[in-house]
Amino acid sequence: MSLPRLEWTEGGVAHGAAWLSGSGALPPRRVQAADDTLRADDAFRLASEGVGLLWRGDFQNARQLLQALARRLDKRAARGRLPGDMPMRERFYRYRQGQAHRARILGMVLIPLDAEWGIPLRRAPDLRAALHHALGEPLGEAVVSLRELQGMVGAYEWHRKGVPIAALGGAAIHPDFGVFSPIRGEYLDLVAHAPLPAGGSAFDIGTGTGVLAAVLARRGVPAIVASDLSPRALACARANLERLGLSGQVSVREADLFPPGRAALAVCNPPWLPGKPSSTLEQAVYDPDSRMLRGFLDGLAAHLLPGGEGWLILSDLAEHLGLRSRDQLLGMIGAAGLAVVERRDARPQHGKAFDADDPLHAARRQETTSLWRLRVA
Repeated sequence: MSLPRLEWTEGGVAHGAAWLSGSGALPPRRVQAADDTLRADDAFRLASEGVGLLWRGDFQNARQLLQALARRLDKRAARGRLPGDMPMRERFYRYRQGQAHRARILGMVLIPLDAEWGIPLRRAPDLRAALHHALGEPLGEAVVSLRELQGMVGAYEWHRKGVPIAALGGAAIHPDFGVFSPIRGEYLDLVAHAPLPAGGSAFDIGTGTGVLAAVLARRGVPAIVASDLSPRALACARANLERLGLSGQVSVREADLFPPGRAALAVCNPPWLPGKPSSTLEQAVYDPDSRMLRGFLDGLAAHLLPGGEGWLILSDLAEHLGLRSRDQLLGMIGAAGLAVVERRDARPQHGKAFDADDPLHAARRQETTSLWRLRVA
């Protein structure tokens, strides 16, 4: 693995190290050493100017500095609260801009790593297991954003503990770093209860953790092919299916959408929002030009057995944000030569759907997740 390099001068001496970023973020163009004597206001000014602060002080103080920067961003966001009558589409784009700005500022607190990816700072925990899980084996001295490092630690905990899935009888799915965690149970419940077509075979398109393939296998579908393009997702799905004892029913294959052949059922849960992801981690949320959605619909008829069905699992949040209309979705379905047999709906239960302080609450409170049962017209 070839990593970008971060270059800086410290004490009049040129230094360099590998730049680690699980999100694909570019390294700061300017870097200066910082320690416990740096005031939070000065740190905020430097971070706003794009200066990376390479920490040389106490690790726990670096965490406190990051929290102080977040508080300053929260205060500014509160002063610049978006007008209540702003159109939802514009509100969404302004919200994304604000989130990107926040990520840039908070990403400027940098942590050094030694050749084994230990942290050579006072009171620093041993986070090598989380780093190895996210980024593989160490390749020498490196620098990582503290905010990303915290994200890697959180992802490692999700992976280690697993996510209990009610639709699997409480069995856990263990998401890998960079693979979307199945924490929204409403779409899993829809797949667990929709009537299965006859035929005994299924495709799980864009399998991710393999959770939908696992639900179908537990329902008795005897032969399932789970496909994905991401090497991380493929490895994650294989590990989860083996852990659940379902490898005999499910084969995992690399494919851009559909694997070869036809099946009685093809299931797809594409990213729900049309738009360009700003990081690799956003690829599970944003679908540029609705590529995956269109690809699934356009390819479905050619990959179904006679009488087979396609199940499209999709939130309508994009409709409430003004990013895609219901007529546009139905137009895509019709243009692909498909007909809607049934639509099953569920209301989301995640925290943001009930958070009145969320800038997008007016859209989130109306959100519905649907399973569209589709057949060839």
